[in-house]
Amino acid sequence: MSKSRFMRDLLRTVQGRLAALGYYHLIVDGVPGPGTSNAVVRFKTAHGLRARDKIGPLTLRLLMSPDAKPAPRPVKVKGEPPWLVHARTLLGTREAPGAADNDVIMAWAQGLDQWYPGDDVPWCGLFVAECMAAGAPDEPQDFNRLGARQWLNYGAECDLSLGAVCVLWRGRRDGWKGHVFLVTGQSVDAVRGVGGNQSDAVTETWFSKERVLGYRKPDGAVLNPAPMAQRGVLSTNEA
Repeated sequence: MSKSRFMRDLLRTVQGRLAALGYYHLIVDGVPGPGTSNAVVRFKTAHGLRARDKIGPLTLRLLMSPDAKPAPRPVKVKGEPPWLVHARTLLGTREAPGAADNDVIMAWAQGLDQWYPGDDVPWCGLFVAECMAAGAPDEPQDFNRLGARQWLNYGAECDLSLGAVCVLWRGRRDGWKGHVFLVTGQSVDAVRGVGGNQSDAVTETWFSKERVLGYRKPDGAVLNPAPMAQRGVLSTNEA
């Protein structure tokens, strides 16, 4: 076995163990990146070790031993959850015109260890991944986050709640296209939310409830009902 293959297999094993303990929440692929480094630092901090991302013999032995402690459970949330607060700070972020890419959007992908070729590729899932990683870092994102409908695999199912991850069908219900955003309100027949790639930007807009495939939240989070409001114009551009 080549050295590169051995190192990738070793890192995959480390990621898998960190994931089982609740420190790593991305895809177990043996590829190094900020997500893996952050998980190692969190594990070492929880065990009183020097908070560096280096995986030495001491860290490896402890990680694989029965003395390894699981990560703390996420704190239950009431009111406007932190991931929605973070999402609002990103309002107005817009993809770059033409062949250029917005450095802010590309930085989200880099910070998430997420392959992403450029902001001409739909980025609603990437936006939600950025917000949930910032506000609910202990909830796994171990699925294809760029696929909007894949967010039906996130966390736990919930009702129409403030800050819930809302997944819509796009084009047709039985197709593969979709859209995902964070809920901020509702009317009798529509749901409002902050999302990315809404008219090529991060905006807050309305969507028909008939398009909803489901609502998700971090497992264990307690969310308030989405507040009622007078409906505005429905979105027509999420691609």
